[in-house]
Amino acid sequence: MRDTLARLEHTIAQRSNAAPDSSYVASLFAKGRGKIAQKVGEEATETIIAALSGDAEHLTAEAADLLFHLMILLAEGGVAFDDVLAELDRREGVSGLVEKAARDNSGE
Repeated sequence: MRDTLARLEHTIAQRSNAAPDSSYVASLFAKGRGKIAQKVGEEATETIIAALSGDAEHLTAEAADLLFHLMILLAEGGVAFDDVLAELDRREGVSGLVEKAARDNSGE
């Protein structure tokens, strides 16, 4: 699984500096963080709709779109996907309720 995401992260990094008319990724980078974040929101909504439809194939496709656009947003923000995975590893074994309470108490 990490290999697929690592390859995608590498491809996004390569295409981020391409000419916007030659690459979808480059075109999003050229439009900036706001547009990329908007795409993540759109894909999240489409993922929710697919989940509620009960169609696993549609949900799979929309989840892939969501991850793809999230990876672009992370790259634009200078966040490596390994950092996200490390944060998930850090949270492993911690109750979600406890972790959320700790974030709420820290002012996040």
